[in-house]
Amino acid sequence: MIAVSKTCPRQIAVTDCGTHISVSGCAPFDAAKTFDCGQTFLIEPSVQPDTGILFCGTAAGNPLSLRQTAPDSFDLFGVSPDEFHTFWRHYFDLDSDYAAANEEILRRTPKESRSVIQQAVLCGTGIRLLRQDPWETLVSFIVSQNNNIPRIKKILHTLYAVENRFPTPETLLTIGTAGLYELKCGFRAKYLTDAAEKVLSGTVDFTRIAQCASYPDCAAELEKIKGVGKKVSACILLF
Repeated sequence: MIAVSKTCPRQIAVTDCGTHISVSGCAPFDAAKTFDCGQTFLIEPSVQPDTGILFCGTAAGNPLSLRQTAPDSFDLFGVSPDEFHTFWRHYFDLDSDYAAANEEILRRTPKESRSVIQQAVLCGTGIRLLRQDPWETLVSFIVSQNNNIPRIKKILHTLYAVENRFPTPETLLTIGTAGLYELKCGFRAKYLTDAAEKVLSGTVDFTRIAQCASYPDCAAELEKIKGVGKKVSACILLF
């Protein structure tokens, strides 16, 4: 198995500019690629006349308003330096050395396949693996089944609008399977209510999953949920 990242504290500079903080030393970081590649679905670009393109949304209940300023820099609005280090630094996986990981992947790739993998590495440069909230990731990738990104976003935004926040397990059970069908979740409705029931009952416990000794054990825990198979569990565990 090839490690996708090597963790090492980086020299990231954070400047408090009053209305926002400026973060630099984050290369490679491409906000457009990161937010629109299919790993998160509630962060969207928004063109603002005074600030340019902002990426706006939420992550684990934390509002995000981000403007990329350079390949290694971005601004965060409404966030203090402490909040950046407490939440966003980990969320963006900024202490993982992606360049070292890419070198390791290419080193281990058979020579006859290396040019193809090199193209993939170049295409994906700038994407950060977002360290997302487990419950939000579970719901998002249940919704992603047999779906496309625009429709996934539409369903999740509809669920978010119920209480103006990401739906909790309690919210999904209150809506119920029939209600989730009415909200256009389709066949995934019964999977969402099953996920809510199993998380609330402790049948599926994210803390226990995090402490599993092996990947197959982690996946097996998640696959107790109806509709969560190998692909969905792999996505959840990756993020």
